[in-house]
Amino acid sequence: MAATMSPFGDEAFYWLESRHPAWGYSDLPPLTAWLIWLGERVAGHGLFGMRWPFLMLGSALPWVMVAFGRRAFDARTGWQAGLLCLALPLAGTFGVMAMPDVPLTLAVAVALYALLRAMDEERLLPWLLLGVALAVAWLTHYRAAMAMLAGLLLLVFTPRGRGQWRRGGLWLALAVATLGLVPLIVSNWRQHGAGLAFQLVDRNPWSFHADALVQPLEQAIACTPVLYVLLLWALWRSWRQREEGAPWDLLAWTSLGFLVPYLVFGLFADNLRFRAHWPLPGYLPLLAALPALCRETGRGWRVATVAGGVLGGMGTLLGLAYLALAASPHGAEVLAASKAFPTNFVGWRQSAAQARTLLGQKDAVLVADNFMLAAELEFQLGGRPVYSLDSTLNVKHGRAPQLAIWGRGEAGLRAAHAGAPMLLVVSEVMREREKLERLGAICGSIRSPELATRLVLFDGRKSFAYYRGRVPAEPLARVADPASCLFWRNAQALPRP
Repeated sequence: MAATMSPFGDEAFYWLESRHPAWGYSDLPPLTAWLIWLGERVAGHGLFGMRWPFLMLGSALPWVMVAFGRRAFDARTGWQAGLLCLALPLAGTFGVMAMPDVPLTLAVAVALYALLRAMDEERLLPWLLLGVALAVAWLTHYRAAMAMLAGLLLLVFTPRGRGQWRRGGLWLALAVATLGLVPLIVSNWRQHGAGLAFQLVDRNPWSFHADALVQPLEQAIACTPVLYVLLLWALWRSWRQREEGAPWDLLAWTSLGFLVPYLVFGLFADNLRFRAHWPLPGYLPLLAALPALCRETGRGWRVATVAGGVLGGMGTLLGLAYLALAASPHGAEVLAASKAFPTNFVGWRQSAAQARTLLGQKDAVLVADNFMLAAELEFQLGGRPVYSLDSTLNVKHGRAPQLAIWGRGEAGLRAAHAGAPMLLVVSEVMREREKLERLGAICGSIRSPELATRLVLFDGRKSFAYYRGRVPAEPLARVADPASCLFWRNAQALPRP
């Protein structure tokens, strides 16, 4: 699947970032782009070249859980924790895509294992491993702050934790972890705080939205219901036993330190993007606690745990089957008949092939109407530069500052190619509430547009329009009424899927 499935929309942009190595980017710290760069340097440009480092990291996660369970309890519990990790769909499908959650979650798992060892041993090596793991987490995503919060709760609210402040190893770990912040500081300083502004302000409404109250239901679906209930039971039991000391204090506080803040945070934060994967690190300690607790309880809980593992494994297989269908042209056609259509995985090869054909007839600057389509086209075309219009989608996803830095937005397009022939590719299928705003704003971005052709795929679920025109030398006046814009009118003429 990793070698055949087209890049997910965000994944394609991470690949585009890898073409511009830097200390960081307007949406993320640098490690995801660095890993993609390494992957393609070793295996060449392509899907497998982009993804093989993430496949390796994702495959390591169950083995780290084996080590964690073995250290917390015994060898049998370790193997059971590893198997339950594979049965948790969020973790069992890791590595198929080149996404930042793969190295982030693995780094958190290693940090948990290192902390478990460090609090019991009189050695500096586990503390050093903890610092390196936390530094890697900071290099991967701003959500590394949640790992720091979970650890802080343990170190403040437990007797064992408070005793660690007098140990030099803790301060060594914190010093090493701080090194992971250096690229974040440098990139935000160079970009005038664009990364922090996006993560802390732009993407979050910071006002209560009741729709986020469905988060437990989302988590139950993401984890599979039986396994989710069992993990919450394990959290409750670990919390009740936290006063017994190791390992229950660590299991309870680190799990709680992820799951509860994410639940509260989700009530006020970003409600537009997929977020079911956010709490995943909080379930990892519970994968070891669950089988250990089952040995202390009646047969009913043991049977339930086996059933939860089996059903969770089936959920993992269903997730992999969905991705396999998305990777297959015939499979995408099968999914087109349902509400599970993989919009962000399909149509990119065909859209790039059509663009290549049109560019072969007449040389022109290739431009997409948004960052996602631009990144997908550039990936499929092997690195041919593709510019992006200044879409509201770019702003919503935090990519507008990065495009401006690269000179790939409208200002860079006009500066480098004023008056040149232009081939504009417009993605016409999107949420209805976004359609008028996005398509109605394109008028004024291209001079003398003429529809060259249209590519309609999967019974109208994906549609790309190709327009010829010229790059304006300066910004053109926007139309007063977006509904009168040519691009909006043409898209509205399409039959509904």
